[in-house]
Amino acid sequence: MAARTKVTDLRSAIAEHVHDGMTVCLEGFGHLIPFAAGHEIVRQGRRDLTLCRMTPDLLADQLITAGCVTRLVASFFASGSAGSLHEVRRRVERGDPEQLDVEEYSHYGMICRYQAGAAKLPFFPIRSYAGSDMPQLNPQIRKVNDPFGGPDIYVVPPLNPDVTILHAQRADRLGNVQMWGILGAQQEAAFSADVVIVTVEEVVDEDVVRSDPNRTIIPAHAVDAIVECPGGAHPSYAQGYYDRDNAFYREWEAISRDRSSALQWLQEWVYDLPGRDAYLSQLDPPRWAGLAVADRESGSVNYGRRRTSTLGQS
Repeated sequence: MAARTKVTDLRSAIAEHVHDGMTVCLEGFGHLIPFAAGHEIVRQGRRDLTLCRMTPDLLADQLITAGCVTRLVASFFASGSAGSLHEVRRRVERGDPEQLDVEEYSHYGMICRYQAGAAKLPFFPIRSYAGSDMPQLNPQIRKVNDPFGGPDIYVVPPLNPDVTILHAQRADRLGNVQMWGILGAQQEAAFSADVVIVTVEEVVDEDVVRSDPNRTIIPAHAVDAIVECPGGAHPSYAQGYYDRDNAFYREWEAISRDRSSALQWLQEWVYDLPGRDAYLSQLDPPRWAGLAVADRESGSVNYGRRRTSTLGQS
């Protein structure tokens, strides 16, 4: 009996699994950021979400501008090193148009929270908050006694999102997800969540995944939905598929300075489009073509295999 496919379309995946009031994680560390999924959340008008993300960049700015997010759990606020997140700043600094609730950690603090959530631990120790002002700013960062007699140490609580959404290079129909290039906390974020949605550049045969098993970062049993979504990480990049659209990161800094301009961009590039295919079609063709990458194969690995079976031989 054939295993059930987990492949679906993006609209259905978001409609089924992402609901108002949920805690939603969108991870990808500069690379493989799930922009298409984030835009679908905007398109479907989700509200009162808690967004969890290391380095909330312009995707967070867009989700917050659209009114989807009321609480942000994050580390290092920046628009991909291209300027400020002006919607975040408006809300945090002036409460304009509404105050944004922010729970801030370091990068490693976020990873520790995901790790604790994935391992079902009550907390995770982290030494690097010693000497930092972060514990005074965030009451969730606490100090406990070392039961083995060492000095007191800071700990962070587990993070267990209702839904984690990721982007990857490829997956098979069963849900085995493969990534390469720069990775962040995708694996920990997946194992810590109740539901996992992964958009991928391509869905491949199971034999392709089996031929390179160590590249399977997230196994099928941890994944609920696979969506084939070429270009789903733009304007970030997908190693081996397309480069980062640095120009757009710079453009967003200017767009987001004025809230009406940011809302106009969302109308033109999200609300008025049915999905990612239309988004890519609307991009200036030379711009998209300019992000193409040349092949750079990384070689091959010999996993070896016994030539003949000796099972059953005496």
